[in-house]
Amino acid sequence: MYLLVQASCSRALMTSSSPGVSTVLERDRQALRYPQARVIVLNDDVNTFEHVVESLCRIIPGMNTDKAWALARRVDGEGSAEVWCGPLEQAELYHQQLGADGLTMAPIERC
Repeated sequence: MYLLVQASCSRALMTSSSPGVSTVLERDRQALRYPQARVIVLNDDVNTFEHVVESLCRIIPGMNTDKAWALARRVDGEGSAEVWCGPLEQAELYHQQLGADGLTMAPIERC
């Protein structure tokens, strides 16, 4: 059995939960096969908070209303927010869908 020890966009470490075993397995091979990328929404003077929240909840899997509102406030307050991070192919899809929904998007960033 393995427990997730650290999860970040660029690297996830796993360790065995068996007694006496402290082997750390790096999942770099998976990262090489599936490059990771960030989807970032930019602030603009066009979209309302409600539209940003609705778009995020509809397009980003697992997004809930509370998290979407927090991200919308971050976009407004800081000028941008990372709304999703994961495999590049999915990032490209979400980036395209959010942009098509009218949100102002930063270029996809690899992580």
